[in-house]
Amino acid sequence: MNLYSSILMMIALVASSCENDEQKINALFKRRLGVDEAEQITSFMSQGGKMKAKLTAPLMLRYQDSSSRIELPKTLHVDFYDSLLNVESKMDAEFALYYETRKTVFLRDNIKVYNSKGDTLFCKELTWDQSLEKFYTDKPVRINTPDIIMYGEGLSAPQDFKTFEIYKVTNSVIRVQQ
Repeated sequence: MNLYSSILMMIALVASSCENDEQKINALFKRRLGVDEAEQITSFMSQGGKMKAKLTAPLMLRYQDSSSRIELPKTLHVDFYDSLLNVESKMDAEFALYYETRKTVFLRDNIKVYNSKGDTLFCKELTWDQSLEKFYTDKPVRINTPDIIMYGEGLSAPQDFKTFEIYKVTNSVIRVQQ
């Protein structure tokens, strides 16, 4: 019986010591999202060996999960260049989300796009398609030019913002020159 008691005692000891903390087990098997973080970003975009844009932002988060994306949660500024490296337009926004596979940037909050002629676009949501070098939105917009202020719903414009199309003009105000 002594051997039998010893075996039972060992089995009881092993069984009682196998208790695991459920939170610790879940933490071991929980999939963690890969996020790279960088501060004080300066990034250059080129196409065909020619510089097209320079982006600056105080913070960048790069998510590496099922759809790689980059988030710029604390403002961004972009200078767009012509073929002679002159700044032809500028863009500012409070937030951006760049979808790498689609080469599109979703911008929101306090967006401003300026061109060299003095025209300025103001809106709350805008998409920047890098492949097409184009901005578009279906949300409310305001455009200030030296002569007129236009309000509308939706817009399409090339990246240089030299021209633009407002889908539905809702109001316009002619500026009086003094």
